[in-house]
Amino acid sequence: MIVVTAATGQLGRLVVEGLLARVPATEIAVAVRSPEKAADWAARGVDVRVADYGRPETLAAAFHAGDKVLLISGSEVGRRVPQHLAVVAAAKAAGVSLLAYTGVLGGDEAGFRLADEHKTTEAAIRASGLPFVLLRNGWYTDNYTADLAGTVERGGPVGSSGEGRIASAARQDYADAAVAVLTGEGHEGRVYELAGDTAWSFEEFAAELAGQTGRPVAFRNVTADEHLQVLLGAGLPAPFAEILVDVDAAIVRGELARSNGDLARLIGRPTTPLAETLKAALAR
Repeated sequence: MIVVTAATGQLGRLVVEGLLARVPATEIAVAVRSPEKAADWAARGVDVRVADYGRPETLAAAFHAGDKVLLISGSEVGRRVPQHLAVVAAAKAAGVSLLAYTGVLGGDEAGFRLADEHKTTEAAIRASGLPFVLLRNGWYTDNYTADLAGTVERGGPVGSSGEGRIASAARQDYADAAVAVLTGEGHEGRVYELAGDTAWSFEEFAAELAGQTGRPVAFRNVTADEHLQVLLGAGLPAPFAEILVDVDAAIVRGELARSNGDLARLIGRPTTPLAETLKAALAR
């Protein structure tokens, strides 16, 4: 059985739909916090199991011996280490045949704070003795397209990344990579650094957005302190705002521009270009 945790999240849903296109529904299980959100899959024959990262007692029944498990990293930054370690422990106790984990680009070499919880999780997975695959996901272009209308209205994106570049890819690309690993062979023990084929700067992002909308859009580069104040003014909690500013510093250092072609090789096609993701987001 292939088990996808956090399956009703944005990445999880794409992974499950990708699996359903490749294998019978009876070979797929979803481990979710709210089973009612997975009712559509249950009706199609998918095994729905309860699994809440924050409630370790729910995890024992979520995994069975021989399962291939995709651990999608949690969304609660700052609380993910105990959550992830509980999942790893449950997977080990169950005797799963493979544990795949969605980490972050760069792994142990990543110098930004957002990577810290991923590093600890990867270390625990290695120490568990379980067969594993590390899917070190780079940035999702979708992260920057959730509020494109607002970005255009404000005259463009604001950040402190300067001329730094980001080798992002569409969330669908990363989902397709997970599907390829879960349904394929020969991935055990592999570490994949996943990123888009082409890196872009926010000046290029703004220029593409201006071209597609016909509106005046430009990137406004500010200092790290100014960037922090912008984020706080938008209502973000201070700890998370500080992490985002730290990410822009990593972009300046080139940490998110690295791309070795792993993602394109896994999915068997070029990664989705920035322009295509922007076009799709504007159409929505």
